[in-house]
Amino acid sequence: MNRIEAALSALRSEGKKALITFITAGDPDLETTEKLVLEMFDKGADIIEIGVPFSDPIAEGKTIQAASLRSLATGKTNLLSIFEMVKSLRTKTDKPLVLMMYINTIFRFGTEKFFGLCKEYGIDGVIVPDLPYEERDEILPYAKANGIIAISMVTPASHERINAIASQAEGFLYCVSSNGVTGTRDSFTTDFDSFFGEIKKSCKIPAMVGFGISSPEQAKKMSGYCDGVIVGSAIVKLVGQYGRESTEKVGEFTASLKNAMN
Repeated sequence: MNRIEAALSALRSEGKKALITFITAGDPDLETTEKLVLEMFDKGADIIEIGVPFSDPIAEGKTIQAASLRSLATGKTNLLSIFEMVKSLRTKTDKPLVLMMYINTIFRFGTEKFFGLCKEYGIDGVIVPDLPYEERDEILPYAKANGIIAISMVTPASHERINAIASQAEGFLYCVSSNGVTGTRDSFTTDFDSFFGEIKKSCKIPAMVGFGISSPEQAKKMSGYCDGVIVGSAIVKLVGQYGRESTEKVGEFTASLKNAMN
């Protein structure tokens, strides 16, 4: 069983909600990223998404765009250096790690090589936000061959495609809270009862909601609709504000999210 599946199965058996957090690799440097991953796991994160910086991140708002640019500006962040960081992390934690990245990065690196290294270094899943569901076979055979879960995403605009995507999803279903890009939000306009009502008709795995959740109060409220929450921009914002001194702040925020949810 993949680490993602094992972790979510354990949480479900305990009646607990999952907390998934996100940070951009290499912001402000890979050494700090490694410390942040370990701190978030220590403070209650169940799964961590590591964002692979990209020069044109179309799904991202200003906060994560800025983090990607800061990371790339160091000249030290690339897939190979991220894999080396993961190799180091795997000597210290056995909890689930997911890469979130754009399809161009995988294609340029080499799809078969990429998923082989995911297996070798201990990556459990991959999220590719700009890969349409209809084109998932571009990566799915390679992911399956290496035991890596390709995480599927649905949005309120998915409409009639929700059932098709949800029924085929593995690991967990990433449910985007609002149409548009990532970023913290003060409020949401999505009809979540309707959105998750449709999702639950065909989704057989845990459903997680992400994009815009930025406070313990929002995390608690949103987790009431599904199996857990994904928090990214609010954490990346702290890293941007405090840089190499951000570990404690991010840890405190992670703990506040987890405590509010459970």
